[in-house]
Amino acid sequence: MISTTKPSILPVTILSSGKVLPGRKISSAELDVRLSKPAGWVQKRSGIEYRFHAHNHESQSVIAAKALHDALARGKIEPDSIDLLISASGVQEQSLPSTSALVLDHAGLRPGTPGLDVNASCFSFPVALHVAACLLNASTYRRIAIVSSDLASRGVDWNSAESSLIFGDGAAAVVVERGDGTRGIEGYQLRTYPEGKTYCEIRAGTLRNPRLGACESDFLFQMDGKRVFKLAASVMDSLLEDLLGEAHLSLDDVDAILPHQASHLGMRHVAERLRVPSEKIVDIYATHGNQVAASIPTALHEAFVSGQAAPGRRMMLIGTAAGVTVGGMILKL
Repeated sequence: MISTTKPSILPVTILSSGKVLPGRKISSAELDVRLSKPAGWVQKRSGIEYRFHAHNHESQSVIAAKALHDALARGKIEPDSIDLLISASGVQEQSLPSTSALVLDHAGLRPGTPGLDVNASCFSFPVALHVAACLLNASTYRRIAIVSSDLASRGVDWNSAESSLIFGDGAAAVVVERGDGTRGIEGYQLRTYPEGKTYCEIRAGTLRNPRLGACESDFLFQMDGKRVFKLAASVMDSLLEDLLGEAHLSLDDVDAILPHQASHLGMRHVAERLRVPSEKIVDIYATHGNQVAASIPTALHEAFVSGQAAPGRRMMLIGTAAGVTVGGMILKL
């Protein structure tokens, strides 16, 4: 008889992480001047001291490859040991080919290394990590690189304060393998509520083009933050309950909580809703902004650097995304 008992842990080990920020450091004071606002207006509205925006010559795939190179260098990992690259970006560099193919063109990995894209908007990285863990445990691959890269500044509508002030650009990467089975994913939940599909969207840029009536604003990011928050808040408690229940854990067993760095109000809401001290929250929002799918892995990398993330510690990754999608993962490092 085949056992249907779910294993207590889906083994996966993070060998190394890395990140890259693009070349332009944009302070909120600078945006005050650009947008003809009084001093302090942007920082008060956004909660950001500064964020980074890409120069026009910087591409999403190039900074993704640089983040991978950083992870490889930090872990002293040979590029030829990578046998799959997963691109986990919220927005693709172009419709075709996949962003992973474009990253591979700059990555310097072994010729013929396969690549694929995983997309769940801002929650793409945890989904890709779960996919990678499944592939590693099926012995399909031995060592996988996951790269998240987003240039949100390319698609913001500067006429919308709600959706333009909070974003920053960046890329982050991890290299993973199965490991010895003692570390990995202890819980994973992902849910999508398509009644919120119009709450965060870029309507054009793929097969919807000017020939089909797309206008200039359709190529820019549009968001109804209040409706996103209301829908996500209504379903998040049950998701977290199921996530902890699946792992047979309580919040007291979690060493650090790493939310998608969506907004300063969102970060505050996480701490208040979970009733945890602020020092338990990984928070890089004020110096990075919302980096879309690069947000969670960049914060994870910074947690490794600061010591909030370390072998043996347990992290909870949670977030909301366009769709509207909500997700969570409990990861034993």
